Amino acid sequence: MPTSKQHASNQTADQARTTAFATRLIHAGGTTDPVTGAVNVPIYQTSTYQQDGVGQDRGWEYSRTGNPTRAALERLIADLEGGVAGFAFGSGMAAITAVLSLLSAGDEVIIPTNVYGGTYRVLNQVFNRFGLTFRVVDTTDPANVEAAIGPNTAATLVESPANPLMTVTDLAEVSRIAHEHGLLSIVDNTFMTPYLQRPLELGADIVVHSATKYLGGHSDVVAGLAVVASQELADRLAFVQNATGGVLGPFDSFLLIRGIKTLGVRMDRHLKNAGVIARALQQNDAVAKVYYPGLPDFPGYEVNRRQASGAGAMLSFELASGYDAHAFLASTRLVALAESLGGVESLVCHPATMTHAAIPKEERDRVGITDGLIRLSVGIEDADDILADINQAIAAAKEA
Repeated sequence: MPTSKQHASNQTADQARTTAFATRLIHAGGTTDPVTGAVNVPIYQTSTYQQDGVGQDRGWEYSRTGNPTRAALERLIADLEGGVAGFAFGSGMAAITAVLSLLSAGDEVIIPTNVYGGTYRVLNQVFNRFGLTFRVVDTTDPANVEAAIGPNTAATLVESPANPLMTVTDLAEVSRIAHEHGLLSIVDNTFMTPYLQRPLELGADIVVHSATKYLGGHSDVVAGLAVVASQELADRLAFVQNATGGVLGPFDSFLLIRGIKTLGVRMDRHLKNAGVIARALQQNDAVAKVYYPGLPDFPGYEVNRRQASGAGAMLSFELASGYDAHAFLASTRLVALAESLGGVESLVCHPATMTHAAIPKEERDRVGITDGLIRLSVGIEDADDILADINQAIAAAKEA
């Protein structure tokens, strides 16, 4: 089982917290190799470690239990999120699965109305077979969360902004309500990253990431991360991670550390471009509605400003009557039609048939994930080029 030394932040991390966040992205977590002085932590591509005698290891036993490259990444994300310990998994869903495994049969989880489809699927088709239930709630009003809490409710699992309608939840208030009722407060921070939003500082107990997205940033690694706010949760999640074994490999851990080092400069460009695109779409008569927390008239704009330092680079929109969303999706040239998000390249997807297909159609329609909804991950290309491609695709989508 991983030791607290392997997962907890060290003295280097404490020193890093005194510096600017952009600097911490590069230097937090002690990712310089202490043996050689290499500025990048080595890739410890090994499954096991020689021991000096029975019960006399050198801090490492077996790479499912702990690996130095993975441990460096885990320290780094713990430092950035301001948590006690970090944990790296083979995907974002592996991270969520491990966190949900902290709960027991008979427990209930509250989730948002427009939660990521993979989260809905694992609850609805996997954990339900083990007696874990869930309740879908409009978490944009914290009063709804409190009203939904029942005798079996054990946790809240929210996203803000949520995928794909970008709805904003007051993380501090939901965490307060959760704690008043003895619940775990879990936040999926994939869209914002710790560069823009740090849920543990707002009272959450656990934060999770699909690190495949902005943290990796280059669409070349699949990974998940979790960070906890207490040693008690660290011990419990360390046990789950080791027992179930869905760990991130050393090479992918290395790639993720490398990606995180450029998160600040990438996010700055993502944010700038997303603002340009969102405003242009809002002013386009061919667009019926834009979902983006950075627009002043968007519900949740003020809450997002209070709890985050930016609006992120994810947005969704619906075309006006007389325009075919499927024709739009077939007509982009620069912007790729693809699953995923958060890479340097702009991506577009159709949530109803792609990312959220696991949610029943009647539920999708009820919350607004319609067949006409288009989700855009704004990349770091030149903003004029992104906009030109979107505009020509809109023109191609106009019905005769």
